[in-house]
Amino acid sequence: MTRQRILFIGGTGIISASCVREAIAQGHEVHCLNRGASTLRPLHPDVTLHTADARDQQEVARIVREGEFDSVVQFVGFVPEHVEADVEAMAGHVGQYVFISSASAYQTPVTRLPVTESTPLRNPHWQYSRDKIACEQTLLRAYRDTGFPVTIVRPSHTYDETMLPFDGGWTVVDRMRAGKEVVVPGDGTSLWTITHHSDFARGFVGLLGRVDTVGEAFHITSDQAPTWNEIYEAIAAAAGATPRLVHVPSTYIAAVDAEWGAALLGDKAHSMVFDNAKIRTIVPGFRATVPFRDGARDMIAWHDAHPEHQRIDPRWDGLMDRLADTFRPPAATASQTTPHHEENLT
Repeated sequence: MTRQRILFIGGTGIISASCVREAIAQGHEVHCLNRGASTLRPLHPDVTLHTADARDQQEVARIVREGEFDSVVQFVGFVPEHVEADVEAMAGHVGQYVFISSASAYQTPVTRLPVTESTPLRNPHWQYSRDKIACEQTLLRAYRDTGFPVTIVRPSHTYDETMLPFDGGWTVVDRMRAGKEVVVPGDGTSLWTITHHSDFARGFVGLLGRVDTVGEAFHITSDQAPTWNEIYEAIAAAAGATPRLVHVPSTYIAAVDAEWGAALLGDKAHSMVFDNAKIRTIVPGFRATVPFRDGARDMIAWHDAHPEHQRIDPRWDGLMDRLADTFRPPAATASQTTPHHEENLT
């Protein structure tokens, strides 16, 4: 393995922090460019920090041009203007530019499973995904026109112990522990690929410094795709609760809450299963090894150890109450509203 000199723009997010740790573990020289404001995931002590705003084009250009990095990884590029600035600042000064896109950029809903890197990019429901597609197009145009050395990586749903995997966050766990109903979009049987951050990082670091990845796109995901019912049940089991799931059509959720609905219809409402054959051509033997049930236990343990992050959102709490009241199965409604005679309880 050749030791790489790598700059992460970001470096303290769910995915990027794990990639930083993995790169250091593999012996690379790691630099991070961010504002130095994150306390949730402190930087590894072996990281060289460049304190700067990622949107300060002149400062980014100075750091990149002085650093002579083998790879620059852009974790905080969200709209074409961000990556256009990077192309201008970095062209001719980096060996490889890695753009973190999103698997939500793939055709939604997808017409064929499993998803491969050749699956069309189209998401009419979610602006975030359309912006990522536009970023990819900008960068690939720069590659075609000038040889700008871009590699595109599309993570799917990747988590660490700090992030619960469903909308509503800790509010959902609090409701489970209190014996309240929780809303599951759809019928809960769609398949959802969910990837542990350490698994993603092992595949990702193997792409860095590889000239045969330039001009290419890769996704890196688990091969495990539990149903949403199984995801909620695993979290409930880790929390010591019995889940009371109420299934609500995603289209109805979108009608009453546009923001939640856009994320559902543009991403989580559809089964997503991925073919990881392409990443394995570059990183032979890559395999995700952390089962979601273990990740679920880590999430609950972390939140129980950090009560300051057990945030209850009254808006989400009230919304789930209203949706549960509307879509509660009739049998459940009858059992909760019909008085029990004392003799029936013995």
